[in-house]
Amino acid sequence: MSEDTKSLNFIEHIIEEDLANGLPKEKLRFRFPPEPNGYLHIGHTKAIGISFGLGEKYNAPVNLRFDDTNPAKEEQEYVDAIKRDIAWLGYRWENELYSSDYFDKLYDWAIQMINDGRAYVDSQSSEAMAEQKGTPTQPGTNSPFRDRGVEENLDLFQRMKAGEFPAGTHVLRAKIDMEDPNMLMRDPIMYRILYAHHHRTGDEWCIYPMYDWTHGESDYIEQISHSLCSLEFKPHRKLYNWFRDHVYEYSKDKLPLPPKQREFARLNLSYTIMSKRKLLRLVEDGVVSGWDDPRMPTISGLRRRGYTPNSIREFIKKVGVAKRENVIDVSLLEFCIREDLNKTVNRVMAVLDPVKVIITNYPEDKEEWLDAENNQEDESAGFRQVPFSREIYIEKEDFKEEASNKFFRLKLGGEVRLKNAYIIKANAVTKDENGDIAEIHCTYDTDTSKKVKGTLHWVSTKHAITAEVREYDRLFMHESPDSDKDKDFMEFLNPNSLTIKTGHLEPSLMEAKAEERFQFQRLGYFVVDEDSTSDKLVFNKTVGLRDSWAKQKPKPQADQQNKPKQPQQKRSAISVIQQLGKKYTNYPEDKQAKAKAEIQELAKEVSYDELEPLFGTAVKKAGTRIAVMIALKEQLKNGLERNEEIEEFISRAIEDKNDLLVAEAKSI
Repeated sequence: MSEDTKSLNFIEHIIEEDLANGLPKEKLRFRFPPEPNGYLHIGHTKAIGISFGLGEKYNAPVNLRFDDTNPAKEEQEYVDAIKRDIAWLGYRWENELYSSDYFDKLYDWAIQMINDGRAYVDSQSSEAMAEQKGTPTQPGTNSPFRDRGVEENLDLFQRMKAGEFPAGTHVLRAKIDMEDPNMLMRDPIMYRILYAHHHRTGDEWCIYPMYDWTHGESDYIEQISHSLCSLEFKPHRKLYNWFRDHVYEYSKDKLPLPPKQREFARLNLSYTIMSKRKLLRLVEDGVVSGWDDPRMPTISGLRRRGYTPNSIREFIKKVGVAKRENVIDVSLLEFCIREDLNKTVNRVMAVLDPVKVIITNYPEDKEEWLDAENNQEDESAGFRQVPFSREIYIEKEDFKEEASNKFFRLKLGGEVRLKNAYIIKANAVTKDENGDIAEIHCTYDTDTSKKVKGTLHWVSTKHAITAEVREYDRLFMHESPDSDKDKDFMEFLNPNSLTIKTGHLEPSLMEAKAEERFQFQRLGYFVVDEDSTSDKLVFNKTVGLRDSWAKQKPKPQADQQNKPKQPQQKRSAISVIQQLGKKYTNYPEDKQAKAKAEIQELAKEVSYDELEPLFGTAVKKAGTRIAVMIALKEQLKNGLERNEEIEEFISRAIEDKNDLLVAEAKSI
């Protein structure tokens, strides 16, 4: 087997086999067929990526077809949103089509099915039909109307179309086999009476085709070569083929290619709801502000939160195409957006929980404009200027009156470096009537060559602009919020999924526009929200600099009943980092992403003295050196000063043969 063949997913193998067996390449045609009854969510991106990805791979057309057969739930708003989201992801469709385009053709085929004795009008109630359909282990029983004559069926069906009967009085059913073990084959409904205004056909129709009848025949009309759908439609394949084979006999001269249905595992994401019905409930109950609320897993919501098309497409690539259902950890999606934004967005300074610092030996009327690098990952990003003055804001959590030697931020008597500026030393504090620190009095030192362990971000109080900053967290606290049959998924809502703060930002952000993204240094990635005005900036938090949920995940516990409790010793952080490193290069991409996030979190618990001895790890142990490099990068971000040993370790890594190690080293 060639390397090219090995890299193909199972759908591509099917297509290659069909091409090898004589299917002309120019006959390849794919489609993405959403129902316009809600906004697309992250789960749909897999289906979008597969169909449009195949179109790109084989230079084949991909239709965007709306399966709009249920006017009671479908709206033009959803059509517009779906088109907007797919275009934003960077995909282009060949034709914009609708199942409603084919209502006349479907009706004509239904008439032929009646004439051939393959369909009949059933006048039972829905309850009677459900009871008579049987169970998965018991066969169904025939409808008392199953043997109606062709003329009577034609008359009733045409009168159904003419609007002569109330809804629910008659349906058209396919005549297949009420004893088939696949319950979908037990005389499925093809048409029902429904008096509802359709967003495209208006009030022209009062009978509407069912999904299973419409979907496959729409594929056939469009001459789709491979009808790709998620795994829950696998039981439908037998019915898909039954309908397809019969209409093929009616139209094979004009429509020579019968489509082939194949199924793939859908995308399931932890801490996420994928049901459009349940997402609609969140909107209607006012839990979120709308379908595009940044906490929603919709593409519109992800876009508003600051996700990029590239990050989502990369996520889909890492997830891959599988035949079995599984749940992807949401941390992989967050990893992909971090990786993308780290390379592309500018760094700026913002303080979200401020405490004032007064630099007592800095002249009161003096101000300076200092050079600040926009993005060390992008040499072309250049520099900007930030103002410095006697009074600045820093984050409250970056100061303690008393702290241990492992606290590398500001403390009384201690020194830290201000990013892009000077070194300051805390000498005294003033407090308010509640005993909270109101001001920190410091002195500054112009000798910036001094070695200090901590580096803080800051903003000049005189020049700061204010903005509303919306910090978003996961909408659900449960890893699988709709898996508990005894509880409503709404019980797992995270009460702290949205926190609104007033941020103090450097003035370079004054002209920021909607959808512009930035890294607030040491805080995370943020995007300008569409609610922003010329008078008030609004920022949404996209994602933190590291996975803050890693520590919160409950660890599975075995049944400890009747077992004596054994004292457990917690492994040191540096030991866990080494262990993760040993296996790192053998992990697939998604596990590498999770391991990297864990190492980044563990780096906060490791001292430089523990890390430095691992700089000399043997060349053949590339995984350990990668883990050390990841941890080192986190420590440098948090203020660790570079020294000769660090520079030498990075230089050696850049010259290494392992691509993963080289990439991590170059990113520092």
